Amino acid sequence: MSGTQLDRALDLITEIPDFPEPGVLFRDLSPLFGDATAFASVIEALGEAIGDGVDRLAAVEARGFVLAAALGYARRLGVALVRKPGKLPNVAGRVDYELEYGKASLELPMGSVNAGERVAIVDDVLATGGTVAATAELIRSAGAEVTGVAVVLELAELGGRSRLDGLPVHALRTV
Repeated sequence: MSGTQLDRALDLITEIPDFPEPGVLFRDLSPLFGDATAFASVIEALGEAIGDGVDRLAAVEARGFVLAAALGYARRLGVALVRKPGKLPNVAGRVDYELEYGKASLELPMGSVNAGERVAIVDDVLATGGTVAATAELIRSAGAEVTGVAVVLELAELGGRSRLDGLPVHALRTV
């Protein structure tokens, strides 16, 4: 894949000010998801980013589900769906954490990650790092190893990498 193709894909991401609340600049990946060529470019680049030696992907609700499902299919990897509370009948673990605009919790479905597996975390945006750090904590609590993080967009000014205890982070674009 050419850098130009990936750049074109990433240029489809739009910015929506004051959503979900005043002062937050939301990055909307919907236009990227809606363009088949752009979406394929992003999935290919995320596949290169996670590398080899990964047994499973951990996807963060909700846009991470879209990315990880496509990447899992392309790489023949299973996907653990990390969910918001109240959506799972059997929970293996729960982590509460801080967002850039509030508090949140995530849960890992029972049996979705096995001890000893090497798991890459896939999400759309790395902002303050709270969501990814919580996901990594859930994966580790299941006895698996987190190999790294692959995201489409990193918001460097929010310092999310600093909360990830040295985990390798692969962002397709950093702003």
